[in-house]
Amino acid sequence: MKKCYFGLLLLLLCFSAYGQEAINMNPSLQEKESSLKLYPNPATNGVVYITTTKNSMKDILVYDVFGEVVLTDRIASKTLNISRLVAGVYVLQVTENQKTMTRKLVVR
Repeated sequence: MKKCYFGLLLLLLCFSAYGQEAINMNPSLQEKESSLKLYPNPATNGVVYITTTKNSMKDILVYDVFGEVVLTDRIASKTLNISRLVAGVYVLQVTENQKTMTRKLVVR
Protein backbone atom coordinates (compact mmCIF):
# COMPACT_ATOMS: atom_id res chain seq x y z
CA MET A 1 0.00 0.00 0.00
CA LYS A 2 2.89 2.37 0.80
CA LYS A 3 4.37 1.74 -2.63
CA CYS A 4 1.09 2.65 -4.27
CA TYR A 5 0.85 5.94 -2.37
CA PHE A 6 4.51 6.70 -3.06
CA GLY A 7 4.00 6.08 -6.81
CA LEU A 8 0.91 8.27 -6.84
CA LEU A 9 2.80 11.03 -5.01
CA LEU A 10 5.64 10.91 -7.55
CA LEU A 11 3.17 11.03 -10.43
CA LEU A 12 1.45 14.09 -8.95
CA LEU A 13 4.79 15.84 -8.39
CA CYS A 14 5.76 15.24 -12.02
CA PHE A 15 2.52 16.71 -13.32
CA SER A 16 2.64 19.70 -10.98
CA ALA A 17 6.23 20.50 -12.02
CA TYR A 18 5.24 20.27 -15.67
CA GLY A 19 2.38 22.70 -15.09
CA GLN A 20 4.79 25.36 -13.80
CA GLU A 21 6.51 25.98 -17.16
CA ALA A 22 6.17 29.53 -18.45
CA ILE A 23 4.72 29.97 -21.90
CA ASN A 24 5.42 33.18 -23.80
CA MET A 25 2.06 34.21 -25.24
CA ASN A 26 3.34 37.59 -26.49
CA PRO A 27 6.50 37.30 -28.61
CA SER A 28 6.24 40.94 -29.69
CA LEU A 29 6.90 41.99 -26.08
CA GLN A 30 10.20 40.14 -26.23
CA GLU A 31 11.09 41.98 -29.46
CA LYS A 32 10.40 45.35 -27.81
CA GLU A 33 12.56 44.50 -24.84
CA SER A 34 15.53 43.39 -26.92
CA SER A 35 15.38 46.32 -29.38
CA LEU A 36 16.58 48.92 -26.83
CA LYS A 37 20.22 49.00 -25.76
CA LEU A 38 21.46 51.37 -23.04
CA TYR A 39 25.17 51.66 -22.29
CA PRO A 40 27.30 52.22 -20.29
CA ASN A 41 25.21 51.24 -17.33
CA PRO A 42 26.21 52.21 -14.65
CA ALA A 43 27.07 55.57 -16.21
CA THR A 44 30.05 57.48 -14.89
CA ASN A 45 30.96 60.12 -17.48
CA GLY A 46 27.69 62.07 -17.86
CA VAL A 47 26.71 60.48 -21.18
CA VAL A 48 24.79 57.32 -22.06
CA TYR A 49 24.20 55.85 -25.48
CA ILE A 50 20.75 54.65 -26.48
CA THR A 51 20.38 52.48 -29.55
CA THR A 52 17.26 50.96 -31.03
CA THR A 53 16.63 48.95 -34.15
CA LYS A 54 15.32 51.99 -36.07
CA ASN A 55 17.45 54.70 -34.40
CA SER A 56 14.95 57.43 -35.25
CA MET A 57 13.77 60.39 -33.14
CA LYS A 58 13.36 59.36 -29.50
CA ASP A 59 11.51 61.08 -26.65
CA ILE A 60 13.29 60.46 -23.36
CA LEU A 61 11.86 60.73 -19.85
CA VAL A 62 14.00 59.97 -16.80
CA TYR A 63 12.28 59.28 -13.47
CA ASP A 64 13.86 59.21 -10.02
CA VAL A 65 13.01 56.65 -7.33
CA PHE A 66 10.08 58.80 -6.18
CA GLY A 67 8.48 58.70 -9.65
CA GLU A 68 9.18 62.34 -10.46
CA VAL A 69 10.43 63.34 -13.89
CA VAL A 70 13.97 64.68 -13.49
CA LEU A 71 15.02 64.88 -17.15
CA THR A 72 13.20 65.16 -20.46
CA ASP A 73 14.86 65.23 -23.84
CA ARG A 74 14.28 64.51 -27.51
CA ILE A 75 17.21 63.05 -29.36
CA ALA A 76 17.85 62.05 -32.95
CA SER A 77 21.30 60.65 -32.24
CA LYS A 78 22.40 57.89 -29.87
CA THR A 79 23.84 60.21 -27.21
CA LEU A 80 21.93 61.37 -24.11
CA ASN A 81 23.54 63.94 -21.80
CA ILE A 82 22.87 62.97 -18.18
CA SER A 83 25.45 65.24 -16.55
CA ARG A 84 22.67 67.07 -14.65
CA LEU A 85 21.69 63.88 -12.81
CA VAL A 86 23.13 63.18 -9.39
CA ALA A 87 24.36 59.71 -8.50
CA GLY A 88 21.50 57.27 -7.99
CA VAL A 89 19.07 54.86 -9.61
CA TYR A 90 16.66 56.07 -12.29
CA VAL A 91 14.09 54.70 -14.70
CA LEU A 92 14.64 55.69 -18.32
CA GLN A 93 11.58 55.69 -20.59
CA VAL A 94 12.19 55.83 -24.33
CA THR A 95 9.36 56.46 -26.80
CA GLU A 96 10.08 55.88 -30.47
CA ASN A 97 7.41 55.59 -33.19
CA GLN A 98 4.60 55.20 -30.59
CA LYS A 99 6.47 52.35 -28.86
CA THR A 100 7.54 52.88 -25.26
CA MET A 101 10.38 50.95 -23.62
CA THR A 102 11.85 51.32 -20.14
CA ARG A 103 15.20 50.50 -18.59
CA LYS A 104 16.84 50.97 -15.22
CA LEU A 105 19.72 53.44 -15.27
CA VAL A 106 22.38 53.68 -12.58
CA VAL A 107 24.40 56.90 -12.38
CA ARG A 108 27.62 56.92 -10.36
